[in-house]
Amino acid sequence: MAPTIEWELYRAFLGVLREGSLSGAARALGVAQPTVGRHVAALEAALGLVLFTRSQTGLLPTEAAHALRAHGEAMESTAAALERVASGLRDGAEAAGTVRISVSEVVGVEVMPAIVADLARRHPALKVELVLSNRVHDLLQREADIAVRMTAPRQEQLVARRVGAIELGLHAHPDYLARRGTPATLADLDTHAVIGYDRPTPFVRQAAKALPGYARERFAVRTDSDVAQLALIRAGAGIGVCQVPLAARAPALVRVLPDAFTFRLDTWVTMHEDLRASPRCRVAFDALVDGLAAYLA
Repeated sequence: MAPTIEWELYRAFLGVLREGSLSGAARALGVAQPTVGRHVAALEAALGLVLFTRSQTGLLPTEAAHALRAHGEAMESTAAALERVASGLRDGAEAAGTVRISVSEVVGVEVMPAIVADLARRHPALKVELVLSNRVHDLLQREADIAVRMTAPRQEQLVARRVGAIELGLHAHPDYLARRGTPATLADLDTHAVIGYDRPTPFVRQAAKALPGYARERFAVRTDSDVAQLALIRAGAGIGVCQVPLAARAPALVRVLPDAFTFRLDTWVTMHEDLRASPRCRVAFDALVDGLAAYLA
């Protein structure tokens, strides 16, 4: 076995393990597919082991690959920790450099622009990468520096600040209600155009418990994009779930059945504790806390 094996080979190995194919790993790692193939082959040669076998569905990990996975992930975690500490050390006293922030789609489109604009005015040397996704990004592996989450973080290595709860309710545009009337009971929703999801998620299942009848087959318009749902409500296409603070903005939406349906999302700002001493991350973290608190107020 080779005395030293480059980290990039293990990185490709983990990518294929998680994605199940060379093409998937290449997309996730941001490299060319042939490069991933060469790295995996080089690792197999260096270790003297077969790590994957080909099948009709992709690459299947061997027992050796499963046995090595935990050690590879430990190396990945250590490499990410090294990058976090190094980034904090090279920041200096000024809030400069790049900070990567992960937020949900709606918060990213509706709330973050004002926060980012204020950050840019106060810290012109700071660059912001905004990742809009409802997926929870792994802060331990540096998928993002800071994340806004609607669930409390569980990892002990994370610094977290709860900024409050975002209330959700049913809303509609005044023009829609003028055409179709305002529902007085949940049963009245059967005669209305309701906007909802296409594929259920854990959040949808949880919210559905608070809103009996909130089911796919009853929706007049279906989309899994929260931003698209908000746009449809604003366009007068029907009644849908919207964040209460957003509904008060122009164009104003009207809340319907407030006593029958309400749902609250605890909102947290989180980052890895290794970045606490980094000026760029600290000012961005504080700006997110202040900006989101103002939004909720």
